[in-house]
Amino acid sequence: MIGVIKGDIIASRKITDQEKWLSPLKEHLSSWGDTPRDWELMWGDFFQIEISHPEDVLKKVFEIKALIKKIEPLDERKKISTIDVRMSIGIGEKTYSGTRISESNGPAFIYAGDKFDVLKKENVTIGLKSPWEGFDEEMNLYLKLAGTFMDKWSVSSAELIGIVLKKNNTTQEEIGKILGIKQSGVSGRWNRANVDELMEVEKIF
Repeated sequence: MIGVIKGDIIASRKITDQEKWLSPLKEHLSSWGDTPRDWELMWGDFFQIEISHPEDVLKKVFEIKALIKKIEPLDERKKISTIDVRMSIGIGEKTYSGTRISESNGPAFIYAGDKFDVLKKENVTIGLKSPWEGFDEEMNLYLKLAGTFMDKWSVSSAELIGIVLKKNNTTQEEIGKILGIKQSGVSGRWNRANVDELMEVEKIF
């Protein structure tokens, strides 16, 4: 059983220099595996990723969300990135391995595709589909609720989330040193980013 992520960058055309988000995304995905076998960027702003351990897939999705929300907005007066990301998760079997991920097949890929097609209609940026309907229903509700704060992450909140996900047991004091701010500043960002709530959702998964 594997996890598959299908995603696209929202409002990517507003950014003239596509490398602003492309380079960090490629670098991040390269640390997870090889392209085009494990991940692939297609049609300008669409991507597909295979995660061999499905239990890790939601954390990976949160990492991508934080990475994209960390991109500086075009309008310097704004705190939230110009772009965002929409992602679906498929969990299931893989029945065929291609030389490229776009050639691979199986229920995990079909589930991810099915869910991706309805994300806009459901007005959510993250959704999940698996063989277990009850699990999907519960997780999609949590993800919809988490989306109410994730979609509004400021650049500084996303930066903090990225560190928390990468260094799981790091103290707020240590995070402060990384960001070059006081512990009290980290605490404020922590609450604004809803870190505890995000980690609860990841834990339930």
